[in-house]
Amino acid sequence: MKLLAILMLSAMGLNSCDSSDNGSSGERTATTEVEEAVVQAPEFNADSAYNFVDQQVAFGPRVPNTAAHYKTGEWLIETLRSYGAEVQVQAFQARAFDGTMLNLRNIIGTINPNATKRVLLAAHWDTRPFADKDEENQNKPIDGANDGASGVGVLLEIARAIQVAEQKPGIGVDIIFFDGEDYGQPDESDYPYQSDTWCLGSQYWSKNKHKPNYKANYGILLDMVGAENAKFAREGTSMQYARNIVDKVWRAGNRLGYSDYFKYVNAPAITDDHYYVNTVAGIRMIDIIEYNMADQDDYFGPYHHRHTDTMDIISKNTLKAVGQTVLHVLYNE
Repeated sequence: MKLLAILMLSAMGLNSCDSSDNGSSGERTATTEVEEAVVQAPEFNADSAYNFVDQQVAFGPRVPNTAAHYKTGEWLIETLRSYGAEVQVQAFQARAFDGTMLNLRNIIGTINPNATKRVLLAAHWDTRPFADKDEENQNKPIDGANDGASGVGVLLEIARAIQVAEQKPGIGVDIIFFDGEDYGQPDESDYPYQSDTWCLGSQYWSKNKHKPNYKANYGILLDMVGAENAKFAREGTSMQYARNIVDKVWRAGNRLGYSDYFKYVNAPAITDDHYYVNTVAGIRMIDIIEYNMADQDDYFGPYHHRHTDTMDIISKNTLKAVGQTVLHVLYNE
């Protein structure tokens, strides 16, 4: 789904952990740097998040220009509205690497619109139109339970949790569901190489923000955040543009008891939606994305762009770890 960035940011030591950040095991062991929470965040309901993921998968593969894609978009719009968000729909067209004209929609939900300080949360809601990494049925689309639906499910639950909570965060929160992220050119393709074929929705939004002069203090992108026993490393593009935000989120995750998920391990830079938000929109954004530490030749894991990316791999514990951590960060700004 993502292209490894050509620049691996070796000058920052992103392929191996430096001694100041890590113990001998390659992971930082210190816990004294963690700030005490000022505000108790509401409970993130993992059952609810899981159901949000399941509902998306039930529509079928959310491939642009299909009925399942359109129906899912309508559901996302209504669900965000039902949780009190002001919703804007950014409809646009983009041409895919194979010449297909895609009808796309970025869906934006605004919480506490009058707040000056804002945090941008994002995930992509479309799915890969083919299983190019699979050994069978490569031309058929994937369910995308983890690659797409998991991040959206976590953000919908965050919106719900904020709405029902007695205490609201003291900031504004903007949720963007980017479209057209996963229609990029395969590594092996009959077409000549083309740049910038991935992340079409975030590219468009970064050049055409939903509000004139829109600003956010920072952003958090969620991508593939639901697989059982997932590990989240400090991804290179995030570290290059927003290291302090990576530190903030990873400290929160470890403080809350999710050290099995948020690892003080550095991973290579990738091209994901946050790349364009950082480089084009000028908003610092990090990416919470699974890193396959067991096999670094397959960055994203054995289900990636395969038909095994189904509800069978989704873990409520992983959804909880990510969602509760992000809620904690929002409530302690």
